Amino acid sequence: MKMIVAIIKPSRLDAVLDAVTEAGASGLTVTEVRGYGRQKGKTEVYRGAEYEVKLLPKVKLEIAVTDAIVDTVVEAIVRSANSSKIGDGKVFVLDLEQALRIRTGETDAAAITG
Repeated sequence: MKMIVAIIKPSRLDAVLDAVTEAGASGLTVTEVRGYGRQKGKTEVYRGAEYEVKLLPKVKLEIAVTDAIVDTVVEAIVRSANSSKIGDGKVFVLDLEQALRIRTGETDAAAITG
């Protein structure tokens, strides 16, 4: 089992959700986050005053998948989140040692599928 963590632009969220569902992911968690990397923030104007925003809004996806579909789901994220512009995001794939569905007591692969 793997845990896929993706940080993407908020504007690409709907496209990514559709793509990962089609790729076989049965569920995911979405968190609104802020961060910076190569974008280094941006300058905005509010009531005539210019100020710098260093932490930009992003969306963090966490998706637990079986080893069989991890590559398909990662490819779906990359394809649907890509705008060919700086700040498109990152994808991390981590080993997932154990999963447990609280309601039924199912464990591991049974807990993260359908």
